[in-house]
Parts: sequence; C-alpha cells; structure tokens
Amino acid sequence: MAPAPPRARQWLPYTAAVTAGLLVIVGAFVLVRQRDAGSDRPRADCAVRLDVNSSTEKAALLVELAKRYNDSDRSLDGGGCAQVHVSALNSGRATEVLAAGWSGTGLPQPQVWLPTSSLWTGQLRLLDEAAGRTPQTPDRYPSIANSPLVIAMPQPKGELVRQRGPLGWGEILGLSGRQGWAGFGRPEWGRFTFGKDNPNLSTSGLAATIATYYAAAKRSSDLTTSDLADPEVTRFVRQIEANVSHYSDDSVELLRDLAEADLAGAGAGDMSAIVMQEELVHLYNEGGLSPRQEGQERGPRPKVPLVAVHPEEGTFNLDHPFVVLPSADERQRVAADDFLAFLTEDDQQASFARLGFRDHERQASVELLASVGAEPAGGLTYFAPPNPAVVETMLDGWSTLRKKANILIALDTSGSMQAPVGDRTRFQVASAAAAKGLALLNSEDRVGLWSFSSETSKRPDGPYREEVRLGDFDQKRINSRIAGLHVAGDTALYATVRAAHKQVLERYDPQRINAVVVLTDGKNEYARDNDLARLLADVTLDPRRPVKVFCIAFDGDSDFATLDRIAKASSGKAFDATDPAMIDEAFVKLVSSF
Repeated sequence: MAPAPPRARQWLPYTAAVTAGLLVIVGAFVLVRQRDAGSDRPRADCAVRLDVNSSTEKAALLVELAKRYNDSDRSLDGGGCAQVHVSALNSGRATEVLAAGWSGTGLPQPQVWLPTSSLWTGQLRLLDEAAGRTPQTPDRYPSIANSPLVIAMPQPKGELVRQRGPLGWGEILGLSGRQGWAGFGRPEWGRFTFGKDNPNLSTSGLAATIATYYAAAKRSSDLTTSDLADPEVTRFVRQIEANVSHYSDDSVELLRDLAEADLAGAGAGDMSAIVMQEELVHLYNEGGLSPRQEGQERGPRPKVPLVAVHPEEGTFNLDHPFVVLPSADERQRVAADDFLAFLTEDDQQASFARLGFRDHERQASVELLASVGAEPAGGLTYFAPPNPAVVETMLDGWSTLRKKANILIALDTSGSMQAPVGDRTRFQVASAAAAKGLALLNSEDRVGLWSFSSETSKRPDGPYREEVRLGDFDQKRINSRIAGLHVAGDTALYATVRAAHKQVLERYDPQRINAVVVLTDGKNEYARDNDLARLLADVTLDPRRPVKVFCIAFDGDSDFATLDRIAKASSGKAFDATDPAMIDEAFVKLVSSF
C-alpha cells in the first residue's frame, strides 16, 4: 500500500516535521492506557463484542456509560445482546493509526470511533483518498454530544465585553494593539492578549483557527482556498494571532495552572481570554480543574469564574460524532445502532450535561448556561465544517501567520550532564532533543543560546556564557555550538535564569512571544546566588512586558518543584522530563508554546 503524499499529512500534529525516529506523544497525539468497560456480570447470551475508541476528554464518561449499557437488559434486533468495550486515544493519534491500519497501539481495533470533532473524520478521509484507499469515513455522522468554541474571560472582563453588545472575533481578539483595555475604559488592565492551543496539536486550537478564518472571510460556510489567499483575510488572521500570549499544547493544563493561580490570588497573568470548548469553562467554574485533595471528585470553585463570550459572526462546534467504521460486521453494526440509541437517551445525555456538554441536538442545559453565561438572544450561529483540503491549506499557512517568538535558550553544561543514560550521556540525549525541538521552530523566530554551569577553567569569568547572540534564527549555528560545548562545573541555576530573563527584557519585542527556555538536570548548586525568593520576585510577570520562563527538568536529579515555581512566577510552564526517555516529548510540547 503506497504511503500518503507528504502534503496530505502535513496538517497532522508535527507528523511530517518529526520524522527521525521521534514518537510524538503530545497534545492530540497522546496515547493513553486502555480503559476497559467490560461488565462485572456479563450475560451469557451477549455474543456480540463491540469495541469503541473514544477521544480522551470524554473517555472516562464513556467507560461509565458502556458499563451501564452492559449491565442493562437491552436486546438487539434479531436477538441476543452486545458487550461494549471502550478504549481511549486522542483524536489526532486515532486518525493517524486508522489511516495506517490500526497497528502499533496495543488497543483492540474499534468498530466505532468517537473523536472530538468531524474535522478528524474529514482528515482521515483525505489521508485515505491520498493513499488510494476506500475512505473509512465518507459520510456525515450523528453527534452524541456537542460543545461550541467560546472566548472565555475572567468574569469582570467578560462582563465588560458583553455590555458592549454583539462583538465579532476581530473586535474581541483583535482588541489589543497599543490601546488594549483602554478602549473599554480600563487602561489599568493593559494590553489584551489571549491563550490559544496550537492548532497542530489540539482540536480546540484547530477549531479556533478555522473560526478565525471564517470571521475574516465574512461567511459561515463554503470556505475556499481562494478565501485563504485573500490579503484582507491574511491581515485579519495575522492581527488575531499577534495578540496571542503564548500557545499551549493542552488547554486543560492551561486551565489547571489558571485555577491554581486563581486560588493563590495570582490572577490570570497577562492573558485576558482563552479560546476553548464551552465544556471546559463549565468544568473550570465548577472546580473540576482546581487542585483537589485525594479522594475528592472536584476541588474548590475558583474565586474569579470564567464567562463564555460568543462572537457575533458565529462559532465552530465540536460535534463528537458517532462513527461506525468499515471494520464492523453486520451484527456489530446492529449493536452500534443500539449503543447510539442508548447514548442519546435522556439518562445518558444528563451524564454528558453534568460534564458541561450540550446534548446531541446542541441544546444547552439550564445549569450549563447558569455556569458559563447566557448565550445570545437568538441562539448561537455555527460555522459549517470546511472541506478537509481547505483545513490542510489553512494549517500550512498558519505557520507563517502565527505570532513569532523571541527566545533565549539556557542549556545546562554542569558536570552531572556527563552521567550515562543508556549508551549516551545526559548531555548527548539533551543535545539531540534540543536539535529536534529547534527544527520545529519558525524560521522567522529570533533565538539565542547560552550555556551555564559554574565558573570553570574554560569559562572563568562567570557561570553562564552567550554562545549565540539572541537574533535571527540560525539553526545550523546553534546546533554546531551545542555540539562543541564543554561539560563541567556545578549548576548555577538561579544566577543564569535571572540574567537570561534580564537579557530578554532588554531585548524585548512587543510583537513577539518573549521567553527564556531553561534545560537542566539538577538543582541550584551555586553559593554566590542561592536566593530563590529574590529570583521569583525578579521573574514575576510584568503584564506590560511579559517575559515567560519555560523549564525542562531533565533526569531524576532535577529539582522539578523549584523549576515549576520559577516558571509559574513568570506565567510560563515547567515540563517534567525527569524520565530521560520523555525529553523528546517535552521539547515538542515546549515548542508548541511558540
């Protein structure tokens, strides 16, 4: 079977970009453990086994509902009954393995697929057609639940925007420029920036990008590749992307960090809004994403809830389709029809509603609207899903329109980086991961490189050194400098983070995401600068000139807890690669932020 041409696969989460043996286990590519929903008391007459693969955000609920189905007294047309078994795989990964014949997952091949959005069924169809196969998903499919895309804002800001009446995507997400919140009478709130998932990794991020293009083209259906090439459309999308605070690989993790900051009284940092599924607004407001004690289902509700703002042009709906695959035989198709009927019954739909989903007919519960805020008087307007080929072209173009970055990378070269990891050293593993991560940056980004440890015979003047000056991205030169670095000394973590943060502030670019990236395998061992409290104060985010610190804790000797505190003080993020095998994943997740 011939492989799909490269262009047919470029849109998938970094699949084409990360080819040299890198398994992408991130965002829309995370493979999770199988969830088995077999019954505690299987019926002897249930000869039909139905394997269902669900997207991960609703998999736990599907396990519960499948068990409820299996324990019921339902019978199939023609006699007998079925046992449903649920496994979980993120929608992007499922798309990939379905296109490859469902190999390498360790999960049973499904007869029913429940992705987050029909966007994925369209992309699978594109992959099948490009490979000369009969499409596995040629049709449109019924929904088992729905969740529209919304612009979520902290309540004071969201209510102020709502008071202005109907506003469009450009009027909301394009607010900032230099005027920012001053245009709403609140200059003390500063610039307007928002959080958004990387569309190469996230269904929410992909849907947000599509919605922006629809708003730019001033239509709600039939988006074409010609629309994408229109200079006015390009200008509109570029204006929106310019206001991104930073990209995320996972909006759930972004909200968990926000909930933790809220409960600590730290607020939302420099972000005025986050574009995401309405369902997640409900979960956040109900404490479902707050820190919780062991045994608790939910944590405390946030002090400042989020409000869902609906742009007037319309929004994109994540429709959670019920897809019966060609792998289903005749009896499994009968079982699938019965399971679909079961999922759309009132009791099961009430279970979806408790998680913040709208029902299979897009109707919101009273409780959901009370939690996230009322929808417009005339109801929501939805954009029609674009042709899969248009989505592919859109993502090809997004890489040039997205907000660019101004990044200073600080690489630990202390003596502990000589410790073995298999047949390589920590430094060799880290260097290889850094090279792969750098390959995913945009050629228009600005990137610099520092090395750090403590003073050594080869670096007697200070604990860190500028290897490549922060400027136009020269990947070949950075890789060459990394390959030639000398590993020795102790870990001068605090001094380096402080100095690197100051360096980026001095070269701050308001048109870019400004960040420090720190890769270390240890903890601070530098007696001349051992004041963590002062460091946290020094890197605390200034919303007017945000410089964020992103840390990768490499190997088990890393002080991840401290790195996490440093990152959060700056509204950045720490990535846990204390298992060295996870460092490739950490770099891909890191790069998705830029």
